[in-house]
Amino acid sequence: MRVAVLVSGGGTNLQALLDAKKAGQLPEADICTVISNRKGAYALERARANGIEALYLPTTRFAERKEFHRALRDLLVERQIDLIVLAGFLVVLGEEVIQAFPNRIINVHPSLIPSFCGAGCYGLKVHEMALARGVKVTGATVHFVDGGTDTGPIIFQKAVDILPQDTPEILQKRVMEQAEWQLLPKAVDYFTRGRLRVEDGRVYVLEENEKG
Repeated sequence: MRVAVLVSGGGTNLQALLDAKKAGQLPEADICTVISNRKGAYALERARANGIEALYLPTTRFAERKEFHRALRDLLVERQIDLIVLAGFLVVLGEEVIQAFPNRIINVHPSLIPSFCGAGCYGLKVHEMALARGVKVTGATVHFVDGGTDTGPIIFQKAVDILPQDTPEILQKRVMEQAEWQLLPKAVDYFTRGRLRVEDGRVYVLEENEKG
């Protein structure tokens, strides 16, 4: 299946996917396109270094945000993308894209949804919120994208302990290493091998003999 990864920054989650692909853990995933809304995003360099199409599509190129979403949708449709992966993409997708790819867009979020999620909750802010609240456990979630913010059906979650000496930066790194970089490749693998099904807002993981 053809996979596009959308990213705004350094692309550490993209790298986790590339590493998984090289390790033979994504046999049915063809990571063929990386798109960023930021010209200097290092994720684009990661893509080029791996022979993957790297596209820069800034929101500022368009007078209205709807025009951006239409252009993004058209790029994805033209490339016959089967799965869209949001890996630190700091643009909330419009209905133009979501409706064109129902249950074919997944996002990774650095918390155990429904905790510390929604509008304005991204990146280091999530970990700052967790530490400020004093919770003992955090983690990461991979979910399908719907019309809300972090509200789509949950695919996988993994918990990560918060330690007394944690800073937001230390916690962010541990969540990435212990949860995000494990869950995202797993979700992509399961999707591209036909092992995920969405019914009534819930995700069901199919056994190998249930695919199709």
